[in-house]
Amino acid sequence: MTDVQMSFAMSANPRNRAIFDGTVKPQGIDFITHDIRASELFWRQLRFAEFDVSEMSISSFLMVMAAGDKTWIGLPIFTTRHFFHTMCYARKDAGINSPGDFKGKRVAVPEFQQTGALWARGAMTHEFGCKQEEVEWWMERTPDHSHAGAVGFKAPKGTVIKQIPPEKSIGSMLLSGELHATSLYFDNIANIIDRNTVDLRNHPDIKPIFPDIPAECARYFQKTGIFPINHAMVIRRSLAEKYPWAPMAIYHAMMEANEIANKERIAQMQYHLEAGTVPASYRKAIEAPIVRHGLKANRHALETAAQYSFEQGLTPKLMKLEDVFAPSTLDE
Repeated sequence: MTDVQMSFAMSANPRNRAIFDGTVKPQGIDFITHDIRASELFWRQLRFAEFDVSEMSISSFLMVMAAGDKTWIGLPIFTTRHFFHTMCYARKDAGINSPGDFKGKRVAVPEFQQTGALWARGAMTHEFGCKQEEVEWWMERTPDHSHAGAVGFKAPKGTVIKQIPPEKSIGSMLLSGELHATSLYFDNIANIIDRNTVDLRNHPDIKPIFPDIPAECARYFQKTGIFPINHAMVIRRSLAEKYPWAPMAIYHAMMEANEIANKERIAQMQYHLEAGTVPASYRKAIEAPIVRHGLKANRHALETAAQYSFEQGLTPKLMKLEDVFAPSTLDE
């Protein structure tokens, strides 16, 4: 019997390398793989639905599901995580020393609806007491090349979102003083979605809002128990209905690929433990899996993301995980 061919698109990383190099293969499926930067991939999927199986922004996916779009069904495979609220930078002369100081300021964001921005605003509100309505937001991605444009997103009532002109960027407007801060910053490589290439981390006029980022990450995790999830995966609903075994086949393959990556990471860290460059007391933390798939291990984080999406006006209702992910994966 010939395997079912499906196009598969992700931003390649160590956790999915075994899928891309063919070491791991989902049973009954032949993937045609595409390595695409996440910001571009999500826009292409949301606007054109190009690929059968792909990585997907959790925030955007919640929005399209809440709007009744039935193109996709979710897979509880969570490929990237960050403490997004610590990825904020400000002008040194702006008087900003925490996200709570964003009140009344002009603050940039690459994409208002992206998952990293969702988590950053959630922390801004619940940890630092600043509501999104108290900030003047400036978004870099243009209407034609943004997730917002792809799903018809409009600013929630009471929230001001202005557009960064196409000839400018987050970095250029921060350096000129037109903006006070950015709530989310990546070292972007210019592509059809993002255009900021300014190195804010090393500019003399710019500072990270958290001078000790690891300490803030630890504080947040100890308080909330959340390591914020960024991306999930989706499969074309028509294929999941035609091949009801496919969601679990893909899930198990991604679990296997993740385990390979985890063993490689532990082996690399073992060298540092033996060399004494990493304290032996860190062994337990090092050996714990960083990325865990499945709903059971991630329900708290996912339900928090859904709550933030509803609070921030991205979704008109509180989405239930059972309505988002493939039924065969709900017990994983």
